[in-house]
Amino acid sequence: MSQTKEIKINVPTNWSGIPLNNYLEFQKDLAVYGEEEAGYVACLLHHFCGVGADVLAHLDTDIYLQIKNDLVGFLGDTQLPLQRFIKVNGVEYGFEPNLSKISYGAYLDITKYDTLTIDDNWAKVMSILYRPVTKKVGALYEIEPYKGVIYEDRFLNTTMDIHFGTMHFFLTLLEGLSHATLSSLKMQKE
Repeated sequence: MSQTKEIKINVPTNWSGIPLNNYLEFQKDLAVYGEEEAGYVACLLHHFCGVGADVLAHLDTDIYLQIKNDLVGFLGDTQLPLQRFIKVNGVEYGFEPNLSKISYGAYLDITKYDTLTIDDNWAKVMSILYRPVTKKVGALYEIEPYKGVIYEDRFLNTTMDIHFGTMHFFLTLLEGLSHATLSSLKMQKE
């Protein structure tokens, strides 16, 4: 007689349930499996739900499909809003309030990375962009000056909604600058 074992699986319903370190590990494992769907779903369940191969092999097909559908339902939604304030280990951090006045050291440290993408360097970039809030008056705020120290580990456990929001902010900014540059060049040509 076989014994049924009940297990609890936490399935995130959006990016706020997935920390950066899990996402980065997922990306690394995904490179191994490529386009193979079973490997992709196994990676999803392992990194985002904590389901190991031993449990995966015994999951009921309906439960497997439900978890897969729940995860796939939000994975494509990465155009999230920038969160100006976040909590990291109980401390309030603020996004660089004025990028046009970012310190030269912070600028140099960000630009030393080959690309601005969510990869192994992303937590370092976030450590430069988000620093503890020192003063808040209404919508205005100040953050600690950049001291050249990178606290990568503080941002590995922050959730992907924060990371995708920051990335989307930069992509939107880049797109706007590209359009403005093209319009300006067009006007000069005329």
